Amino acid sequence: MKTIKEISERLKETDIPQQWMRELEADHRIGVRTELERWYRNFEKKQQLKKMLQEKIGFDGSFKESNKDLIAGVDEAGRGPLAGPVVCAAVILPADVDCLLGLDDSKKTTKQERNRLATLIKEIAVSYSIHIQAVERIDAVNIYAATRESMEKAVNNLSVSPSIVLADAMALDVNCRSVSIIKGDAKSLAIAAASILAKTTRDDLMDELDASYPMYQFKKNAGYGTSEHLNALRIHGPCAQHRKTFEPVKSILEGVIEG
Repeated sequence: MKTIKEISERLKETDIPQQWMRELEADHRIGVRTELERWYRNFEKKQQLKKMLQEKIGFDGSFKESNKDLIAGVDEAGRGPLAGPVVCAAVILPADVDCLLGLDDSKKTTKQERNRLATLIKEIAVSYSIHIQAVERIDAVNIYAATRESMEKAVNNLSVSPSIVLADAMALDVNCRSVSIIKGDAKSLAIAAASILAKTTRDDLMDELDASYPMYQFKKNAGYGTSEHLNALRIHGPCAQHRKTFEPVKSILEGVIEG
């Protein structure tokens, strides 16, 4: 009779259900049952992730007119915060994306998983581009226009020209067919990949800003209007990285000027 440790090691090396595993169901040892149940839970989770991956691949493929068409996904991070830039990314993925199992909307993914996926995306992408839209531009033209401009620049900076651009909830003016997809980061693999690159890049930038402006806790809040952030704004006033056209930053600045 094999030990529980031996069974556990063999299960780790097993990808699909086997006859010997069914025989283990008659084993009355609690440790064996625990290992077997864990394996089946992980197997079911992996099957769900594979299904999700195929659905996203199929969604992107539905926009192709031929197999040679290249799909670029585009997404942004940071439209809502009171401080920091908007970051937009464009990604063209290859046909073989099996290593991106689990790729989803960045908001549904842990920081550790986002960083892991970002590394993989950069390694396998046919091309990717990241554009950082500064606070000054956001204040100059408004957040919607600044985001759209940044998305378009990300597409235009790709080293390979796409045949079709799928953008998350944004109509773009680029040199190919462009489709605006509502909640695209949950439907499209290419948009989800862009979401990951945009989010991880912006998080890194906000971590850097935190070192310069520790009173606002940018590393913790990414520039969003948390209660701690708003309190720091009232005490210290806005910094150079705050969006002067966003409330309550605008009112705080007006109050300082009027005072």
